Amino acid sequence: MNTKYIDLIQQTFDFPQEEFQTRNNTLWFHKVDLMKLVYEYGSPLKFTYLPKISENIGRAKEWFSLAFQKHNYAGKYFYSYCTKSSHFKYILDEALRNDIQIETSSAFDLDIIGALKQDGKIKDSCYILCNGFKREDYLNRIIKLINSGHKNCIPILDNYKELGLLSSNINDEFQVGIRIASEEEPKFEFYTSRLGIGYKNILNYYHREIENKEKVKLKMLHFFINTGIRDNAYYWNELTKCLNVYVKLKKVCPTLDSLNIGGGFPIKTTLGFNYDYQYMIDEIVGLIKKTCDEANVPVPNIFTEFGSFTVGEAGGAIYKVLYQKEQNDRERWNMIDSSFITTLPDTWAINKRFIMLPINRWEDEYERVLLGGLTCDSDDYYNSEQHVNAIYLPKYNKEKPLYIGFFNTGAYQETIGGFGGLQHCLIPNPKHILIQKNEQGEITTKLYKEQQTSEELLSILGYEMSQEGFIDINRTSQKRIPSDLNEQ
Repeated sequence: MNTKYIDLIQQTFDFPQEEFQTRNNTLWFHKVDLMKLVYEYGSPLKFTYLPKISENIGRAKEWFSLAFQKHNYAGKYFYSYCTKSSHFKYILDEALRNDIQIETSSAFDLDIIGALKQDGKIKDSCYILCNGFKREDYLNRIIKLINSGHKNCIPILDNYKELGLLSSNINDEFQVGIRIASEEEPKFEFYTSRLGIGYKNILNYYHREIENKEKVKLKMLHFFINTGIRDNAYYWNELTKCLNVYVKLKKVCPTLDSLNIGGGFPIKTTLGFNYDYQYMIDEIVGLIKKTCDEANVPVPNIFTEFGSFTVGEAGGAIYKVLYQKEQNDRERWNMIDSSFITTLPDTWAINKRFIMLPINRWEDEYERVLLGGLTCDSDDYYNSEQHVNAIYLPKYNKEKPLYIGFFNTGAYQETIGGFGGLQHCLIPNPKHILIQKNEQGEITTKLYKEQQTSEELLSILGYEMSQEGFIDINRTSQKRIPSDLNEQ
């Protein structure tokens, strides 16, 4: 009878997989020994495997190149990274090694662009696509960037007011895009996206506000839907409506030469993940070419904006199971040494799934469990009711510590969780490790940020106390407290 955890995984999924293998009873991720990370840095910890960023950018470029060849497509392809997925400099540094463009969504994003330009990481030829609803600070930074000579900064118009504010303050000719306010998925709470301008209004808006302004050149039509690029009737219907607007605009606007089909490529959230990226890109490129050929207009350059696809599969988190609480005859709670609410906020905010696997003890027998975080909040958990499939892990044994990992967590979790700021119940941010490859292809690791300290959190809260003001636990305690519950 197969009762080991590794037997369960191999019977349920095609395993091992490209990024996951086991050696000597432990899990390896992209040939990185995760237990070695635990021994060196402890837990909880977060890590970023930087080579995955360049790998995914290269894969997408290759897929589009093959699709362009297949359909004899005359346009160019531009890969853009959405900074909102992760603003960290080490992420942008890695991504910008791959000749990409940048998409921004807020005022401070433009300060990041300025810093990267100073470092020589971004050239004037790089397209900066400025999305989102633009308040005064955001508009002023866009104006400053364009007036400084960065002509490939393209504000994507989100509403009717933005163009007037831009044109009255930008000195010379500049380019703009228009975002389409797409229809939301039928089950959504409202019908039309709050972002952009409606399908039926775009052509009239162009004639009224852009056509006769010599300084303003419409370059791009921007299309994005919230559910991402998926092979269903809803996606193809919205893309077809977008293309109909594009060909109508192109016939009256010779400067329009680019179509931004947004982002939304899914990433792997289960070992059973199955998505044919090449097929979807082939179909998209083929539909664009067919629509343009039938309308007798040139095909557009294609821009994509990939955020989660760029960074999501580079991230992970490792926790230790501190203790098991048996609350009734069938619920066993494995308590981790951190919090889901603070370190993986999408797991409770939008019930997002991540790949979860044990780091060690793969040869042990398994059991069904629930996972609980450290905060005193009922929502700080990760279980089968939230996440479809039951959670199975090697059986709890206080003599044999168990470590678990969550994978492909690299997008949004740090910014939504408030990296370096206040955390729910003052649970500190874990330490963060960067994993890279050197010139010889060898894996190297370095500590990016230590775990948050009490002093850092209390300073944010206004408790500016001298060191003497804190309780010296080592001096006042008469008996050492166990470092974790396994010592009890």
